[in-house]
Amino acid sequence: MKNIIFKLISISLIFSILLSSCSSTTIISSIPSQSKLYVNGEFVGKTPYKHKDSKIVGATNTIRLEKEGYDNYISEFSKDEEVHVGAMIGGLFLLVPFLWVMKYKKAHLYELRPISK
Repeated sequence: MKNIIFKLISISLIFSILLSSCSSTTIISSIPSQSKLYVNGEFVGKTPYKHKDSKIVGATNTIRLEKEGYDNYISEFSKDEEVHVGAMIGGLFLLVPFLWVMKYKKAHLYELRPISK
């Protein structure tokens, strides 16, 4: 009986590590705040904004920030900024999580410039 419980707990831990290792989250903030945010050409809201996805290592997102009275700001961030420990551990059991071994930095801050007259 103890052996079955141990196996169930082990399997549950493995699956929870594998599932959690696929996604990555970052907070996109701007100066000034409440700027309109477009990720990969799609309006997603205003800053600060919590971006989460399960793209693989090296995936790049293009962002555009817009605010009245400021120049538009265009930049990119990629899923290769920090090592994802959960995916490393998951990769020991299956090779697939190695596709998610990197993650985004916890936060990105962008400063818009006022329109010059």
